Amino acid sequence: LQPPGITPDTRSSASQPFWRPVFSNYNREPVDPARIAELLRPFLSPSPTLAGAQVESPASFGQSAFPSTAQLRDISTYIDMLLRWNSRINLTAVRSPEEIVSRHFGESFFAARHLFPPSRPIIPHTHADQELVPSSQEQRQTPGTAITNPHLSTAIDVGSGAGFPALPLKIWAPDIRLTLIESNHKKVAFLREVIRGITLTDVNVFCGRAEDFVAANSPNPSTDNVVTLRAVERFQSVLPTAAHLVNPGGRLALLIGHAQVSQAIKLIPHFDWQPPIAIPGSKERVLVVGRNRSLPQSSVTGPR
Repeated sequence: LQPPGITPDTRSSASQPFWRPVFSNYNREPVDPARIAELLRPFLSPSPTLAGAQVESPASFGQSAFPSTAQLRDISTYIDMLLRWNSRINLTAVRSPEEIVSRHFGESFFAARHLFPPSRPIIPHTHADQELVPSSQEQRQTPGTAITNPHLSTAIDVGSGAGFPALPLKIWAPDIRLTLIESNHKKVAFLREVIRGITLTDVNVFCGRAEDFVAANSPNPSTDNVVTLRAVERFQSVLPTAAHLVNPGGRLALLIGHAQVSQAIKLIPHFDWQPPIAIPGSKERVLVVGRNRSLPQSSVTGPR
């Protein structure tokens, strides 16, 4: 299926309805991309830099960056699929499309911006500007769930649920290799449907618990990876398992309540934790990132 088209609208974003009918193969009333960009703006504006983040250009954090037209189209399709599936299975308690953008996508892109900062801001306001930004749709191959490129940076999301922050992370940084860990079979079906619907590649959905994933996969300590965790049940028991997935030198990114920060630091003392960063629009939610300071096993045992 092709992503839905975007109908032209000359009205200001303030007067545009958030939903409007457009002829498409999947969306009957997709979310207006201009409104999505407006709602995401607070989450993508300049904010403090995380120490140790992989910043290609130091100046990039001093400027705002926004998703491309293709990325906004993917978000619109994703929201439509989420609302449709949510009427059958419990994916999120948030029902309003605008709240979905702010609470789920906003928080996820906020994390993505800090974990994978862009080398330059992406702000395609006009057709000419858009031509300067390669479309992620054009770069994609046949959609699927298998990871095909072993040389990409890796990210693992534990307890993916409805796909946040994992799939927005992939939309933001298409070049990462992404694994989603989810034990609920219906939610796994939804995640795979979204992956196909917005044609994401180098994505794997593991149907099982994080403990099962650890047991079934051999670690690759030479790979610098990122592990994400957000809004999971049994936080105290899941967090050490998530930390076990972080390679030496890798990062663990938590989207949690401020009250849970001290708990995380206590549970995972062998990580170097950066000061938490408040998520825009939230009084309690923060992003906190820790780096695994453990040495690779080869460095501990030495050459044989």
